[in-house]
Amino acid sequence: MGQMPETTIIPLGTASAIPTRERHPSATALLRKGRVLLFDCGEGTQLRFLQAGLKITRIDAVFITHLHGDHYFGLPGLVSTLSMINRADPLTIVGPAGIAEAIATMPGINLDRSTLPVEFIELHETVDRQVVYETDEVFVEARPIEHRTFAAGYRFVERSKPGHLDVERARELGVTDYEDYRALKSGRSIQVDGQTVTPHMVVGPDRPGRSFAYITDTRPCENGRILARSADLVYHEATFTDEHADNAVRTGHSTAREAAEVALHAEAKRLLIGHFSARHADPSLLFEEATDVFKNTEVAEELKRYSL
Repeated sequence: MGQMPETTIIPLGTASAIPTRERHPSATALLRKGRVLLFDCGEGTQLRFLQAGLKITRIDAVFITHLHGDHYFGLPGLVSTLSMINRADPLTIVGPAGIAEAIATMPGINLDRSTLPVEFIELHETVDRQVVYETDEVFVEARPIEHRTFAAGYRFVERSKPGHLDVERARELGVTDYEDYRALKSGRSIQVDGQTVTPHMVVGPDRPGRSFAYITDTRPCENGRILARSADLVYHEATFTDEHADNAVRTGHSTAREAAEVALHAEAKRLLIGHFSARHADPSLLFEEATDVFKNTEVAEELKRYSL
């Protein structure tokens, strides 16, 4: 069997405001090297984790798009469970201003007495771009998008990796020591027999990291296109078909065709559509409208794993 991909996207809930028998409230997991970043946390997310074969103890950060219940009502329960099992690893929670108070004042949650260290990062409408999470290998940025209330979209990015070392060329220049190879790969020049060997002489261009954009709930907007720009995979809400375009405008959502237009204009590589209205029990028409504009579109299937 082939090796599992390093980064995997797992839709846990693809419903809009009203869940159905087949669709659950919004939540999407990003699994990388055994750790999880969670985008939205609708009601029932803990159960969906179990059904997906994931562990909530592996969550490093939660990114909430906005404070409508179908996107964060599962968060108090998640925090409560992590507190009850005495998790000591820190948890980052990102979301619109007010999310810290909403969780900290929830009856039954007492973060002051909990072993769970929680860092809240609150977003404000006046900040156009904010890096809200970062490690040596990845970062996540947030940007405001256009909904009935303040909402944010997110973009996950793997940092670029050094290019490949041309060992044969390095040996021709007299480089044979392993530590010198490491120095060149890390961007440092070395001296060999009185000659300077620079990285650009033997190391190829940086290899860009993969990227994932999570954009819901929103009207098509410029920040959505920026978040999706050249992304390897975009999850964009597609609540309605063209027939209900007026509803999309009135409620601050997008149609499947509009989601595809965002992906097309952003020159994204792949598009996953989700956040479907309960009126669309069969997503085939949504799929048809999206692929009419952007061919590399898939309907997000809950619990299916999509490699990045």
